[in-house]
Amino acid sequence: MKFVAFERAKQGTGASRRLRITGRTPGIVYGGAGEPQLIELDHNALWHALKKEVFHSTVLDMELNGKDNKVLLRDVQMHPFKQMILHVDFQRVDATTKLHMKVPLHYSGDENSPAVKTEGCIANHVVTEIEVLCLPADLPEFIAVDLSGLKKGTSLHLADITMPKGVTAVTHGKNNPVLVSVVVVSAAAEAPAADAAAAAPAAATPAAKKPAKK
Repeated sequence: MKFVAFERAKQGTGASRRLRITGRTPGIVYGGAGEPQLIELDHNALWHALKKEVFHSTVLDMELNGKDNKVLLRDVQMHPFKQMILHVDFQRVDATTKLHMKVPLHYSGDENSPAVKTEGCIANHVVTEIEVLCLPADLPEFIAVDLSGLKKGTSLHLADITMPKGVTAVTHGKNNPVLVSVVVVSAAAEAPAADAAAAAPAAATPAAKKPAKK
């Protein structure tokens, strides 16, 4: 994904505030062989870009001074209550250096699995993204996970999925974490229904009349 940035000459709280008034967002690019560089971006264009998943999880093409730079989005500071981006950080990418990045998991097929289709269960997506280690050229936009084989009483672990070529999952010491758990819902749904059915005849039976006083 490509976006355009511009050099920013001034820095400081006052300069950044004046910049935001003009519809621009201050930012910085760091890392790699170069020095940190102050930049500014069109706020509206950045706002719409941030809504796209690909802007957060892939290597981006940043055009600056007519040249393309490979960068990663590293941090976004938002206003506490206004729809305003206060600051954005990017990191330069070296094609020969492996990088750590969080990649979203795209689940599909759970509605066709035995667990959901015939066994009264739902697929609970415990993890929606994982951290990976890879070269920039191998970084996937997302990792597709097929859930059509889920069965009652099972879970899907990290070791159960196939990672893209050149990509290694980073678990920070966690041993084979659960990605998707299968939860039974039919029993929980039947219990209130049974209680309601039992209560219905009792409610329909008229209360015994007290004998009239003489």
